[in-house]
Amino acid sequence: MNYKDYLKNDVLKFWLDNALDKENGGIFTQLDEKGNIYGREKSVWFQGRALWTFSKAYNAIEANKEWLDAATLIYNFLPRCSGEDGRMFFTVTEDGKEIQKRRYYFSETFAAIGCLEYYKATGLDEALENAEKYFDIAYSIFKNPKLTTPKFNPENAAYKALSPVMIMLSTAQCMRDVKPEKYDAIAKEMTNEILNGGYLRDDALLESVSVDGKFVDSPTGRVVNPGHSLECAWFLMTEGVYQKNNEIIKKALEITDFSMKRGLSDGGIISFTDYRGNPPMALEWDMKLWWPQCEAIIANKLAYDLSGDKKYLEAFESLMDYAFEKFADKENGEWYGYLHYDNTVANTLKGNIFKGPFHLPRMLMWLAVNEEGKML
Repeated sequence: MNYKDYLKNDVLKFWLDNALDKENGGIFTQLDEKGNIYGREKSVWFQGRALWTFSKAYNAIEANKEWLDAATLIYNFLPRCSGEDGRMFFTVTEDGKEIQKRRYYFSETFAAIGCLEYYKATGLDEALENAEKYFDIAYSIFKNPKLTTPKFNPENAAYKALSPVMIMLSTAQCMRDVKPEKYDAIAKEMTNEILNGGYLRDDALLESVSVDGKFVDSPTGRVVNPGHSLECAWFLMTEGVYQKNNEIIKKALEITDFSMKRGLSDGGIISFTDYRGNPPMALEWDMKLWWPQCEAIIANKLAYDLSGDKKYLEAFESLMDYAFEKFADKENGEWYGYLHYDNTVANTLKGNIFKGPFHLPRMLMWLAVNEEGKML
């Protein structure tokens, strides 16, 4: 398929036509099937993610003024999304007043990559300064978890989680584009933590382990998120290429293999599994969400490019057929976000607090650039 055309005339068009808040700035993501706004509170995650998406599309796909204008609208709204302590909120009102602040620093990591890509598009020094500011906040909390409220009481359940590590890896990889001397060491630190911090087993990548890297035989300790595992796998593959380290690539291919085995069900990737086959804790465990399909598609295509093994090409093609048949809305544009276990649409929304213009356009941009023999 023509990835650039689908990105431009279907996916990004859907968000440009329906989601931009031209009165207050920023972007709405609570959109229904046809693009009508059904909730006006804003996801701060998606201010940063959408800023990255429109800026990256401008930089990597086409110097489209409409995309840069959208990025500018979002960039100018971003300062409203932080409190007096400098930490970013999780959700805000349409005009940027705090609704909720969470312990996670993912709002900061997404703001960092968004500002960085906007800097590349505009050359605005302030944008690079903001990217570094947001990254430094996130990294300082990563290194000192006591700066934020722990998810679990460390006296009774001392876990560390995979998701912050993989997001810090991806963020450092982006930041390294302009300041390799600062961020290369952090990317290597995160790579080492993923591979040697206890998450990686012989046949699974665990979501949580003890703070000293041990397996915890509990429902939390047994959670495997195949989408996260596959996303992590392609982050590691790109790191292996960057470092010219075949051992990292080999481990990433192994993660791809066992994550596909654990996650693939009736054509698509399910949400969660239990490492030992017990009943999964999450009630939505067997649902198919849009974003794991996107990450599985990238992981398998990159695995094929690096290994030449046709099983990855076959998996890529099968996942593409499945995703565009089951998730794509050919009438109204964009993708549905949630399918039941039997691949029927569970909810016709196109966006919510967690779903917006990021995973799908990132996949399309990645595939478009990949056709040219490059990496996004």
